[in-house]
Amino acid sequence: MAALGKIRKRGMILISIIGLGLFAFIAEEGFRSCEASRNDQRQQVGKVLGEKVNVQDFQKLMDEYTEVIKMQQGVDNLNEMQMNQVKDMVWQTYIQTKVVEDEAKKIGLTVTDAELQNILAEGTNPMLMQTPFVNRQTGRFDVNSLKKFIADYKTQQTANPQMAAQYQTLYKYWTFIERTLRQQILAQKYQSLLAGCILSNPVEAKLSYKEENEESSIQLATFAYSTIDDSKIKVQDADLKAKYDELKERFKQNVESRDIKYVTVRVEPSPADRAELQQTFKKYTTDLAAASEPANVVRKSTSLVNYLGIPVAKTAYPNDIADKLDSMAVGQTYGPFETKMDNSMNVVKLISKQLLPDSVQYRQIQVMGKTPAEAQKRADSIYTALNAGAAFETIAKKYGQSGEKVWMTTAQYQNAPSLDADTKTYIGTLNNSGVNELKNIKLGQGNLIVQVVDRRAMINKYTAAVIKKSIDFSKDTYSKAYNKFSSFVSANQTPESIQKNAKSSGYTVQDAKDITTSTHTLVGINATREAMKWLFDAKEGEISPMYECGNNDQLLLVVLDKIHPKGYRSYDDPQVKEFLKAEVLRDKKAEQLMAKAKDVKNIAAAQAKGAKVDAVNQITFAAPVFVMSVGASEPALSGAVAATAKGKFSSRPVKGNAGVYVFEVTGRTMRPGKFDAKTEEQKTRQKALQYAGNFMNELILKANIEDNRYLFF
Repeated sequence: MAALGKIRKRGMILISIIGLGLFAFIAEEGFRSCEASRNDQRQQVGKVLGEKVNVQDFQKLMDEYTEVIKMQQGVDNLNEMQMNQVKDMVWQTYIQTKVVEDEAKKIGLTVTDAELQNILAEGTNPMLMQTPFVNRQTGRFDVNSLKKFIADYKTQQTANPQMAAQYQTLYKYWTFIERTLRQQILAQKYQSLLAGCILSNPVEAKLSYKEENEESSIQLATFAYSTIDDSKIKVQDADLKAKYDELKERFKQNVESRDIKYVTVRVEPSPADRAELQQTFKKYTTDLAAASEPANVVRKSTSLVNYLGIPVAKTAYPNDIADKLDSMAVGQTYGPFETKMDNSMNVVKLISKQLLPDSVQYRQIQVMGKTPAEAQKRADSIYTALNAGAAFETIAKKYGQSGEKVWMTTAQYQNAPSLDADTKTYIGTLNNSGVNELKNIKLGQGNLIVQVVDRRAMINKYTAAVIKKSIDFSKDTYSKAYNKFSSFVSANQTPESIQKNAKSSGYTVQDAKDITTSTHTLVGINATREAMKWLFDAKEGEISPMYECGNNDQLLLVVLDKIHPKGYRSYDDPQVKEFLKAEVLRDKKAEQLMAKAKDVKNIAAAQAKGAKVDAVNQITFAAPVFVMSVGASEPALSGAVAATAKGKFSSRPVKGNAGVYVFEVTGRTMRPGKFDAKTEEQKTRQKALQYAGNFMNELILKANIEDNRYLFF
């Protein structure tokens, strides 16, 4: 009881303590919730239809598509520009797929396995022609070849690791094609539903045929807007506001964008840097000229061009090197010389020049043994039997091989980063063997019996040792540029001071407009993702840190000048006002010129009032007239001409994009050809379908896309 009494006496104190404890607990949970939310946002590439796109999932899609591109193009790596294209392609495909799937789900539209199998059986889909399952003889997709591969893939999982890896790569490629086919078919089915709502009829077909094939010839009198000086036109604020209201939809933007001012510094090699590199290359030239085996000299130089040590086509070398080869003598060393195009210093030694086939068709039998001696003995026996007239395919099958004929082209090996001794021997043997000649090649892992069966396209091939290095700046040069720019940034911490003092410090302030989150590089400079992150987290008037970017050769400072939110650009936006002013100027000039041409009844009268007269032929209603004298396309003129009878003068002046026009129709003929109702109905329907095809743009606009890829890629 005494304890209860003490508690009651301290009731308010305890309530306060408990209250504080509960608040702390709630605040901690709230903090954790906010932190979890922020972490979740940090993992989002974006949103589509309210659904979050996780960065790991998007990365998997990118990796998959990258492998597909590399496989299709036969390359090992993609450059930065290609990777940016991959990012955009994957993102756009993801958006379109999600949007179509969402719409299809609402109406119960799907792609069944049976439908997909029918597409594979037909084998006519263009996407299937990009796969390895194309019959070489028929040039068509072979579904049986695909089925065989899938069956082999399941049994190859326990095969040797190298074979299993090859099958796995090809299997991933096929699953990508299959999934893409399903997406493509679903989109086509959805579009077909829309197409079913569009009909054509004989009347429309006749009108369409006439619009495309009835040609008019005219005498055209042009009163060009350029004949009136802009300074003579008075533009008032009320005019601009009225034009803004009229054209407001043109100023709608679907994503936020930002304008910046920026200063960038590209660090260039100093004269001292160039002089030092010249001395280094003089030594390279001496060493390369004296070397009997140039591989070590090239390797130690860390040249940008690999030395394979075998004859390759001229196309394997950079253009500046290739241009020198034909004029060089074998054994000659040329250089050092500078190439402005890629900012490099170079030296080249021509080792050999040979006339060799660009393509070689051959067949082979791989011979193995428990020991090299056993392999050699077995290979000698096979070689003897073949020379005695034994059938190549028969012996190949005896050793579990097909012995089929395959082609080797120069392009397949000339861009390899390096080649081992066995590979060089192998390629050299194939290039130098005569047709039907047999060779027994001893390699490190056994022997190869090869026979060249065809040689095509004899070309000059070159073995050349090349040392190519970029003309780079030194650390000292970079430090000087860095320190100077850093001092400028430190001394100028407002947008106004940067603008005012940049020129006197040797810098230029530049503008970049309408930057969005879909931009890959800020102002075209590589490695500016950190600057992009800052930009879309900053407020107007803020100044960024100094960024080191580019290829470690540029410095960047950014000022966030203006944020344009999603929606309509305001009337006060300078770009909007500039556009409005141009439109109002054109309208006011048109008013003056139309008043001038109002009472004109013939070409002579128009010419008397200062119009420029030209003959214009082959005008159709279906295509806009291009007026050479003003360099503009004029759709309104096409319509007016079509509505005017032959021999008649235009009933009123026509307001165009670049001038006001009056005209007389001097001729009208139909193009040769016969009207076919069915064909024309089909054509008009196809046109309507093309317009209906824009449905995807409308659906995407309504999908509330949020693009945060700049945070990750």
